[in-house]
Amino acid sequence: MADLLYPPVIGAARTWFKALDLRFDMQGTEHVPQRGGAVLVSNHISYLDFIFAGLAARPAKRLVRFMAKESVFRHKVSGPLMRAMKHIPVDRSRGENAYAHALKALRSGEIIGVFPEATISRSFTLKDFKSGAARLAQEARVPLVPVALWGTQRLWTKGRKRDFGRNHVPIGIRVGEPLHPGADESAVTVTERLRERIQELLEAAQRAYPASPKGPADSWWMPAHLGGTAPTPAQAQAL
Repeated sequence: MADLLYPPVIGAARTWFKALDLRFDMQGTEHVPQRGGAVLVSNHISYLDFIFAGLAARPAKRLVRFMAKESVFRHKVSGPLMRAMKHIPVDRSRGENAYAHALKALRSGEIIGVFPEATISRSFTLKDFKSGAARLAQEARVPLVPVALWGTQRLWTKGRKRDFGRNHVPIGIRVGEPLHPGADESAVTVTERLRERIQELLEAAQRAYPASPKGPADSWWMPAHLGGTAPTPAQAQAL
């Protein structure tokens, strides 16, 4: 079935990005396979991350089918859009259905998008990763494509009002070389390797980021270990 809605939605998103005057720094997109199945794995710091992680696949002319919580599919506006773009609903009490759906899509040559932290990180540091992405890649025999996003939290994140003003916000996107899980590796080991790689990409994006907080009131989006006022990982877990 043709993707009648997905490309126009991407076009609308790009028009919106231009209206917001977002400043993109996107590197490594050549690592996204131009054909065949793959699991695209990203950190999660904003409600909009699926848009930006999916953007990383556009130079390869690929569409990413993201796994997202089922409640998004029940919403009267987002639900029809998510279904039309063939994203995958995840019922956290019955995850096996979503897993089977994603596995079938991978075997048919699709790219599946996964946020292994399962929720937005309020500390803007990496949380523990679930092993589902690694298990999918191993079972489908496809690569894992690591992605790190930075700056997206400044637009809309958990616990903050969204800011869609024309503030020239820089957005950093880093795509790493695909990881090919070994047949004899445990999913835990693969997940650890994947997390380490995304951590490296995240730090690279942070080092290259061309903006810094304008003052104490604006330092909320900077992690505590980098001198910002975002919650520490322990504080974020308590929240």
